[in-house]
Amino acid sequence: MTEGQNGDELEQFLSAHPEIQFFEVLFTAMSGVPRGKRLRRHEMRNVFDYGRFLPGSILVNDINGQDCEDTGLVWEDGDADRLGKPVPGTLVPAPWLGADVGQVLLSLYELDGRWNDLDPRFVLKRVLDRFAADGLTPVAACELEYYLVDAKRLPDGGVRLPSSRFTGQPPSRHQVYGLPEVEENAPYLRDLWAAADAQGIPLEGVISEYSPGQLELTLKHRADVLRAADEGVMYKRAAKGVALTHGYEATFMAKPFQHLSGSGFHIHVSFNDADGRNACASESAEGSDLLRHAIGGMKQLMGQGMAIFAPNANSYRRFRANSYAPQAAMWGVNNRTVSLRIPAGPPHTRHVEHRLSGADANPYLALAAVLAAAHYGITNNIDPGAPVVGDGYSVAGDDDNRLPTNWHAATDLLDRSEILRAYLGDRFVDMFVCQKRIEQDRFFAEVPSIDYDWYLRNA
Repeated sequence: MTEGQNGDELEQFLSAHPEIQFFEVLFTAMSGVPRGKRLRRHEMRNVFDYGRFLPGSILVNDINGQDCEDTGLVWEDGDADRLGKPVPGTLVPAPWLGADVGQVLLSLYELDGRWNDLDPRFVLKRVLDRFAADGLTPVAACELEYYLVDAKRLPDGGVRLPSSRFTGQPPSRHQVYGLPEVEENAPYLRDLWAAADAQGIPLEGVISEYSPGQLELTLKHRADVLRAADEGVMYKRAAKGVALTHGYEATFMAKPFQHLSGSGFHIHVSFNDADGRNACASESAEGSDLLRHAIGGMKQLMGQGMAIFAPNANSYRRFRANSYAPQAAMWGVNNRTVSLRIPAGPPHTRHVEHRLSGADANPYLALAAVLAAAHYGITNNIDPGAPVVGDGYSVAGDDDNRLPTNWHAATDLLDRSEILRAYLGDRFVDMFVCQKRIEQDRFFAEVPSIDYDWYLRNA
C-alpha cells in the first residue's frame, strides 16, 4: 500500500468501529508536536479519497505553535495550503479520548502530488531509499524514557512527582528496576498497554528507570523504519493522553528535574541484507565489518546531528558526567557509559544502540540522522577506532569527538554539515536551522525567575 492510497482501509475501519464518530487527523512537523484537526465521521471519506488541507506554515511552527516568519513559509508564501494524506496503517481508535474517538497520522504533500520535502517522514524516507539502493534494509526500535509528574503545576510553575496511591507520599529514592515502583503505576500501565494494543503499537515490558517516577517501555524492532517512527510518535501521544486520565502528565522533557536523571531516546539499529539476514551478525562481540563501519559513520557525524538529537534548550541540561547521558562520540561493547553501545547477546542479534538523543527528539528526524550517519559510514568504510573499555566519562574530556554542549553551537554545526545536507536535503536543513534560531531568540528573550534570584540584588 503506497502513501495516500489506502484502498478499503477506511471502510473496513468504519465497519469494525460503528461507535467511533470523531477522528483526530495529525501531522507531526519538525518540532515533533502533533497538530491537526478533529473531524466528524462523515468527513473522513474525503480525507481518504483526496486529503485534507493544512496551512504550509504548520511545517515550521515552533514548539509552541507560533509562526516562524523568517522561513518564508508564512507571509511570502501566502501561508498556502498543502495536502495532508493518511499514513497507511495509522487509522486507529484513541481510547483515552473516549470510546467514540479515533485518529490517523498524515503526511504532507504539495498540491501537484509531490511529497513535501519538509515533512519529517519524507526526510526519513529519502535516507531509507539510499539503503534500498544498496540492497540493505535498516531494522530499528525506539526506546523512550519519561517521567510521570503531577498534572497540577506548583505555584512557581515547577513540577513534582505524584504522591503514591498507597502511602500518600511522593517517591524519593532511586529504585532502578524496582517492582514496587512499577506496581505503583499499574492502573496507568494497564490502560497504556490497552491503548497500545488498540492502536497496533508493539509496546512491550516496563522497568522503573534510574530515577524515582521515571519509566521506560520498549517497542519491538521493525524492518519497516517508517512504521517504527510512526509507532514512536503514536506511543508518545498515547502515553501522554492516558496519563492525563490518571491525573498525571507524561513528560518527555529531556531534563525535567535538576537533581534527577534526564530522559533519553535510545535507538537500536541493525541492517538486513537482501536475503533478510542480519548483516551485523558476527561471532565477534564487536559485530561485523558492516556494523563497525556504520558505527564509524555514527561517531563521525554525531556532533553534526546534535541539533536533531537534542533539539531544545532543555535538551542540553541532560548531558552530565556519570548520568547515563553521553558527552562524547565513543563506542563500546556492553558499556552504558558510551554513546554507541553494542549490547550483549548471541551473534545473530548484533546491533548498535545509539544513546545520544533525548526523549524530546522528533522520532522521524532522530532516526533519519542516525541512519544517514550509518549509511555514510558503511559506504565509506569508516573505521570507528578502538572501542572504549570501562568508564567512558573518564576519557570524554580528552576525546577528539566531544559533542557540542549548547543549543547554539549544535545548530551552527548542523548548518555547516555538507554530509547531513546531502542526506536530509538542503532545504530541510535550512528550514530546521532557521526555525531553531527563531526558537532560540524567543527562548532567551524570556526573563525567568532564576534571573531575579541570581542578579536582582547581586548584579
